[in-house]
Amino acid sequence: MTFSSNERFDSASDVPAEERPVNERKALSVSAALNIAKSIISENAFHIVGEVSELNQKPGYKAVYFTIKDENSALPCLMWMNRYKSAGVPLRLGARVEVVGKFTIFTPKGRMNFDVSSLKLAGEGDLRAQVAKRALMLKNEGLMDPARKRSVVAYPATIGLVTSPRGAAVHDVLRTLRRRYPLVKILFAGVPVEGKQAAADLISGLETVIRAGAEEVLLVRGGGSLEDIMPFNDEALARFIAQSPVPIITGIGHEPDTSIADMVADVRASTPTAAAEAVSPSRFELLEALDSFGARMSQVFLHRIERSINYVNAFENRPLFRDAHYLYANDLQWLDHTQARLEGALGRFGEADKVKLEGVGLRLTSALPHMITSQLQSLD
Repeated sequence: MTFSSNERFDSASDVPAEERPVNERKALSVSAALNIAKSIISENAFHIVGEVSELNQKPGYKAVYFTIKDENSALPCLMWMNRYKSAGVPLRLGARVEVVGKFTIFTPKGRMNFDVSSLKLAGEGDLRAQVAKRALMLKNEGLMDPARKRSVVAYPATIGLVTSPRGAAVHDVLRTLRRRYPLVKILFAGVPVEGKQAAADLISGLETVIRAGAEEVLLVRGGGSLEDIMPFNDEALARFIAQSPVPIITGIGHEPDTSIADMVADVRASTPTAAAEAVSPSRFELLEALDSFGARMSQVFLHRIERSINYVNAFENRPLFRDAHYLYANDLQWLDHTQARLEGALGRFGEADKVKLEGVGLRLTSALPHMITSQLQSLD
């Protein structure tokens, strides 16, 4: 700490001012006194825990202003917006937080604040340790093995959605699906996404939409603190996701942490909107796919028509189609040959019969007088 010479020494004496009685020291200006106090109190960093009792966070502000308290005292705090966003811990009234920073004085108003450099929820370290231990156990069992995970359905007819009925997540997903893939049927299960019973409610919601016929399911929620997303670190929920008969896609908007549900899910997206995009082909992609399919079908049909034309032309060039007699010429020749054979046979049979008849006639002629004479004699 440095003082100017006219503040440390009296002009008539070489005795330092701070060693003389207060009433004999030279008076400081308000600004000088506050600057001295500011330089003294800002030298050391402090680690403080307390409950958020006031919160002022407005659009356009460069900092977040809040107050933490315990049973006896309250401390006004500020945290610059870039630090606050990096911390990833949304403040809310009643939350117990741990802050690290330095005291500072806003000299124009003479107000003391605690300038927060880092922020986390109180007890968050224990929660992280629990989550890490559980995640390692499930990983060793193979629940996070990429080979186990399934791909999303290319063109699903029915998609399940499990999230809170209130909040931005459900609206973000529905808006995205209607814009990109309006033909899909959505089965919605509205359940609590935080609290002690939330994990059981999430499992129940998943069971409901799967039983109703969902081909794949979106499990989503908006941002929140580590404590808020603890239901998504539940062991029973993780095992249900791993054993689900249909793909489950998570979109849990909490960065930089990744929940166990994210690790086990078939597909993990960073936000509910990104999850909806992951399961829905866009309208433009569908049109492109249809155009491509139509072009391929046209090529197939044209190829088949061309083959049919070539096939007909090949038959047309055969002798059978150039001269119809070619079809039955052999049969006609066979008929002519058969007719000639029949006529020859009939001719031969006729000559033989004529000779026989003439012989019979001669015999009758010679025998007739004798037969008449015999008959006359018998009459006498």
